[in-house]
Amino acid sequence: MIKNFFNKLFGAFSLEVAMDLGTANTLVHIKDKGLILNEPSVVALSTETGNVEAVGLEAKQMFGRTHAKVETIRPMKDGVIADFQVTNKMITYFIEKSFKQSSFFKRRTKMVVGVPTCITQVEKKAVIDAARDAGASEVHLVEEPMAAAIGVGIPVHKPEGNMVIDIGGGTTDVAVISLSAIAYGESVRVAGDEMDEAISRFMRTEHHLNIGIFEAERVKKEIGSASPLSERLTTEVKGINVKTGIPASIVVDDEEIRKAIQEPIGNIVTVVLRALEKTPPELSADIHSNGIFLTGGGALIRGLDKVIEERTTLKVYIPNDPLLSIVQGTGIVLDKFEEMKKVCIN
Repeated sequence: MIKNFFNKLFGAFSLEVAMDLGTANTLVHIKDKGLILNEPSVVALSTETGNVEAVGLEAKQMFGRTHAKVETIRPMKDGVIADFQVTNKMITYFIEKSFKQSSFFKRRTKMVVGVPTCITQVEKKAVIDAARDAGASEVHLVEEPMAAAIGVGIPVHKPEGNMVIDIGGGTTDVAVISLSAIAYGESVRVAGDEMDEAISRFMRTEHHLNIGIFEAERVKKEIGSASPLSERLTTEVKGINVKTGIPASIVVDDEEIRKAIQEPIGNIVTVVLRALEKTPPELSADIHSNGIFLTGGGALIRGLDKVIEERTTLKVYIPNDPLLSIVQGTGIVLDKFEEMKKVCIN
């Protein structure tokens, strides 16, 4: 009885956090509370003092609109940390916003963080160090497709092959999962950001319109597609005419944007086909029966599941909210840690 009392007492002073530290967005899950934060991975800093001016959605709204005394930074690139110090500040901010607690509590924080498949030891260490510097006393890493598989309800502990394609902002992770481990995995740095850049290039070369990266992202979300649609979609795109230097806008349709993102989409499909080719026959038979699970923001590209189905002849499933698959999976690992800790890679 006394032991239970102390377990409850010290448990009250411990914080347990699951985090999807993504290139585009950071999501935070708190044990026993669920998802409590989903914000863009953007930080605004004072160029004079280095102090944080804004983080998340507020910082994203400032992106490209700041003056010389403030700069906006996306500290994650291609799924890994590009700016260690700014990432540290971003994680610290999100933890403080999640808990509104003192630094005493943060020192007792356990964190489970999703990371891309096949990241290097140096990149793993960078994530762990950033989390520890932000106040975590215990850090565990889970590969993102494994977390996504757990998040969509795949029984990853069974001796059965399941394929997950997770398309995030910076990376596309393709993995074949069996017995709580990745039997074959591949990560390529072609994903949502690459599509945004492709749209930006297309607008500049085809329409002589220079647009911001977040405007390109908006266009992708509104009318982007991987295969022809039953109805024509259009949107107004605003930017600067590169010939005159004057603000301008044009209307583009889904066919043009489909052409713009054709190359990154093709690269993703190539990785999927290569993964299927390298999968052992027994696991391939399971995948034929179970189909492929498509998660991450890229799963929202219209018709992408159809393109993958046509090229692989396999059924492709998309969960109700593919953006939340990784954070839901890391949350389950956190909530059932003793049972699920074997899926952690550190």
